[in-house]
Amino acid sequence: MITYEVLMLYRVMPKIELASVLKRTANTIFDKGGIIRKLENLGTRDMPYKTSVHGVVYKKASYFLIECNVPPTTINSLLDEYGRDVDIIRRTIYKKNEPTQFECTLHEELQPPPYRKDVQDLIKQARKLDKPRFKYNTGLDYYPFQR
Repeated sequence: MITYEVLMLYRVMPKIELASVLKRTANTIFDKGGIIRKLENLGTRDMPYKTSVHGVVYKKASYFLIECNVPPTTINSLLDEYGRDVDIIRRTIYKKNEPTQFECTLHEELQPPPYRKDVQDLIKQARKLDKPRFKYNTGLDYYPFQR
């Protein structure tokens, strides 16, 4: 299954009610055949702009990030079910990108510029693009370009 990040904005409410809403959200994922990998509370903060949902205007929200594995066919039904929930202000599901492997080149980058491989490659490219200069022994008795 693919790993997804579900960003949920809940309305501000007491901890007991928030726990029941989180339980309801998690059970929805479990019912659709998903597995929750991580649940992260990002805190309660002001929203970037006022949002009107279910006839109420919200300026503050409780932010939660849920990392889960869910079959891709159930994403639309999850969004639909969360959209009908009165306690959820905003919901978004992102596909989590796997971190790419890279080779550490710190020891090469700490060298002085003339010794770095990428700088040497740039110098080679620049030398290929050098334009030919005027040769004074071309048989002309004058310099064709004004000085």
